[in-house]
Order: sequence, then structure tokens, then C-alpha cells
Amino acid sequence: MIGHHQQAVEMVDLLETHTQNHDMQLLCSRISISQADEIKMMRHWLEVRGQTVPGPHAMHMHGAMLMPGMLTQPEMDRLAAATGTEFDRLFLEGMIKHHGGALTMVKDLFATPGAAQDSEIFAFASDVDTDQRMEIDRMTSMLKELQK
Repeated sequence: MIGHHQQAVEMVDLLETHTQNHDMQLLCSRISISQADEIKMMRHWLEVRGQTVPGPHAMHMHGAMLMPGMLTQPEMDRLAAATGTEFDRLFLEGMIKHHGGALTMVKDLFATPGAAQDSEIFAFASDVDTDQRMEIDRMTSMLKELQK
């Protein structure tokens, strides 16, 4: 899931030069902070357990499989090429898809017998579920406003 979060950070990083929409900037500030905090938590969790911590560009390695909800390279390229309202629309659609993928991964985790028994992981996955649902609702409203 670290690679999944890293893509969200890459998407948010495009915001600085691709939009002037204040509401988008506020949304992206929240997403950036939460994703960075969650990446830090996941890295620490892996390190403490002696597990391999993926590098910052692991999701870009040749043959790397996309996790649920991740944007393909052509989708990321379209987002990077867009500006203004078009960027805002593509960003919101892409981040809604991205967050939906996180919900899928949390659902799969909780559906796996014996998974999420660690209280730290259970709390983390529960928080991800709640936060992503809230942000999807907010982004859906923002997308509707753009389409007016």
C-alpha cells in the first residue's frame, strides 16, 4: 500500500503548477498530510518487523503491478498535461478512483481470515476506510460543482 500512497502524493504534487482553485488546494493539503503520515507509519511498521520497505519509486519499476485504484501511466500523463478546470476534473476523478482502490484493499484485508489481528493494523485500516470515504464524498461534491 506504500506505492499506492506514493502515487497519491505524486498526484497532489502536480497541484502547485496545474490549478489555482483554492478548494482544490485545501483538499490536496489534507490528502498530502494524511498520505505522508500513513506512509511513515507503514514504513515504520515494516522496519520494526524486519520486513523489506519498498523504495520511493518501487511502483515505477518495470513489471510492477498496479494496486486497486491506481492510475495507469497514460492516466498520470493526461493529468500531468492538464491545467485549470480540466486538471481539477481529471484530478478529482482520478483521486476518487484511487481512494476507491484503498477501500477495496481494506475490504480485502478484513475479509482475509486472521488478517488485521494486530491492533495497530486494525486501527490503521479502519482509519483509512473512514478517511477515504469522507474524502470521496467531498471530491464527488467538488466534481459536481465543476460540472455546473
